[in-house]
Amino acid sequence: MRIPTPIAQVTRGFVMGSADIVPGVSGGTVALVLGIYDRLITNVSEGASGLKQLLTGDFGSFRKTLGEIEWVWLVSLLVGILAAIVALASLIERLLHEQPIRMASLFLGLIIGSVWVAARLIDRFDAVTVAIMLGVGATMFLLLGLRTDTEAADDALEVVTKSWWVFFLAGAIAICAMILPGVSGSFILVMLGMYTEVLGAVNDRDFGVLIAFMVGAVVGLALFSTLLHWLLENYHGWVMAAMVGLMLGSTRVLWAWPNGTNSTTLGAPSGDVAFPVLLTLFGALLVVGVDQLGRRFAGTNPETVTSSVSS
Repeated sequence: MRIPTPIAQVTRGFVMGSADIVPGVSGGTVALVLGIYDRLITNVSEGASGLKQLLTGDFGSFRKTLGEIEWVWLVSLLVGILAAIVALASLIERLLHEQPIRMASLFLGLIIGSVWVAARLIDRFDAVTVAIMLGVGATMFLLLGLRTDTEAADDALEVVTKSWWVFFLAGAIAICAMILPGVSGSFILVMLGMYTEVLGAVNDRDFGVLIAFMVGAVVGLALFSTLLHWLLENYHGWVMAAMVGLMLGSTRVLWAWPNGTNSTTLGAPSGDVAFPVLLTLFGALLVVGVDQLGRRFAGTNPETVTSSVSS
């Protein structure tokens, strides 16, 4: 029996949402595996165009754009994504508190796999590209070192401690990564020190904070879609090199010892080392495997996959 389209779409959304909530796993790559990436980007681009038309007072074009969006298809997908986030947020937050070293090790592996995936999207490794990658990576590594262990521990608390505008900015920045294959929006939240804050807001049903985050995502998407198109058209290799640098530098906050993501101090491995190492390897292989599936289902190479964002 054929599953009705909205139900199938909600299921796809749940799979995407399950990926989006895990740092290092790209929802965009999962969309490629599911065969819906191009259609998703088309609808998202139409929505971003409509928002810009509304803000500029071009109401005629706005009404026309609204009619071109596949609302049932898109809303069904979003329902599935939100359902996955709500269902899994509590579990991940609890594991971060109870198993900080093991969770940090898993996340580190996911990011290492993402570095490999994103690096394959770079056209060529010339001197400028390598300089951008290493420069961004070193800068991020040093900046994260300025974050005190007290601040890192505060980020692990369930209670929301930051102002609404911080969540607005976090949503605007994270959405930029979420629409790129190979780049994880949740990883960006980890890098910003906002990952556990957002999880806490979801679990506490703090709708004021969540609305600020979602509005930021909408605004960021509207502003970023055009900029992303231009950057990928003109500086594709440099953009991906900067992304790789961000990931490399941010591995500092995911080093498992001494206390997982609750510390930016780089301690020597101690205690149970074997299992965290296995989790790191598993995380890296998982991301690379998902990427391989994505490119096989898309029937294309990595460069073509990335260029589809700007279509």
